[in-house]
Amino acid sequence: MSTQPDVVVVGSGPNGLAAAVTMARAGLSVEVLEAQPTIGGGSRTLDLGLAPGIVNDICSAVHPLAIASPFFVDFDLRARGLEFTTPEISYAQPLDGRPAALAFHDLAKTVEHLGEAGPEWDRFFRPLLERVDDTIWLSLGDKRSLPPTLRDASGIANVVKFGMRLLSQASPAWNIPLSHETTQALFTGVGSHAIGPLPGMGTAATATMLATIAHAGGWPSPVGGSQAITDALVADLEAHGGRATAGVRVDHVADMPAARAYILDTSAGNAADIFSGLLPAHVERALRTFKHGNAAAKVDFVLNGPVPWADPDVARAGTVHLGGTREQMAAAEGDVVAGRMPEHPVCLVSDPTVFDPSREVNGLRPLWTYCHVPFDCPIDPTEYITRQLERFAPGFRDTIVDYRSVPASQMSEHNQNYTGGDIATGIITFYRMLARPRTNWDNYSLGVPGAYLCSSATPPAPGVHGMNGWFAAQRALKHRFGITEVPSLAPQD
Repeated sequence: MSTQPDVVVVGSGPNGLAAAVTMARAGLSVEVLEAQPTIGGGSRTLDLGLAPGIVNDICSAVHPLAIASPFFVDFDLRARGLEFTTPEISYAQPLDGRPAALAFHDLAKTVEHLGEAGPEWDRFFRPLLERVDDTIWLSLGDKRSLPPTLRDASGIANVVKFGMRLLSQASPAWNIPLSHETTQALFTGVGSHAIGPLPGMGTAATATMLATIAHAGGWPSPVGGSQAITDALVADLEAHGGRATAGVRVDHVADMPAARAYILDTSAGNAADIFSGLLPAHVERALRTFKHGNAAAKVDFVLNGPVPWADPDVARAGTVHLGGTREQMAAAEGDVVAGRMPEHPVCLVSDPTVFDPSREVNGLRPLWTYCHVPFDCPIDPTEYITRQLERFAPGFRDTIVDYRSVPASQMSEHNQNYTGGDIATGIITFYRMLARPRTNWDNYSLGVPGAYLCSSATPPAPGVHGMNGWFAAQRALKHRFGITEVPSLAPQD
């Protein structure tokens, strides 16, 4: 690579690497700069020193969108040698004193398991499975261009089906289509992959998309951990002449080499800092006032055995949502929105050894957990998460060998985008899903020629799907380099 690259990408999360790969595939020289000592951002797997041979996923752990998103469909991780495992049970919702609600990969099996509540689950999701790609494109589009779903009558009909279900779960009437406690809890648990009020548009959209995917391709995870996704992206970048360098902090554009385009996988506020003094006043103001969402606090455990779930079937699930009933989860999220630490916070749990036995070493295994807390909350989440686990898995404390906790107020120390624990890099509301991070037709442009934002602070949404970076790169190719044909991302022989 020449000393002056065509493109500089700041931040090596999935979106930054997606942008870098796209630009490099177009024949441009690309340099990625990462402040952390390791590459990957929200898709890293590290040895935290908790037990010999045990590695923990630092942010994301389960990856339905790494198979389903249009970017990764084109990039095709499996064809590059990545091995994914898909649990029979995508997710579980433990309930007090009764069997857990389970979402099997197979919809019919889920309906059978749910008993008398099964038919309403079937009515909700079966129509969306007829054309799953419509749901994915509607959820992961750039919110500006016409998605392929709207190019025929069947697609339009499916968009209407999706919209009606989304609106039903985002309104006070959310208990009408899902009237049983089990289906209500099962759906609401999936919505906990977003952090926000219940009911709400952000949580409803997240739940509808992810639950649909769970019954289509399932919720797979790469063998060995999330780092495998990052490594595949970096390998392709390097194969096309680009490079990624860790341990390089960028505080201002002056810290970067001269380039024709800059693509930032950073928070809106960090983007304003980097281009401080160069941005139009209205753009800088919008970036600096883009509101943060509520937060996550994380605990990485090492256990000496499987979690002793009261319902043994929960141990077969790749992801477990802890919070109890819909009413209990709504109350907990209401506390978070009000700035209070809930006594029983909503928690997400994944035991990777369930679907990847290689993660167990000498009888020890990692456990990935986080809980929802108020923005910038300094409280150590360990006891809160442990109590929720004990609630549904009595004896869990006895399995703990070691752990590392990260309060929301410290989450940015391992990923600068996660200011105050806001892992979505900005609040998720209906308005802010469209105007992200500001009201503008091009949400990726920073108002400076050649400068673009590609992080989760832009459409479509947070997640390991690469779409934000892919969309930003396409705009940079077109407007900065005159390249209108999107390069193929397919593996090359």
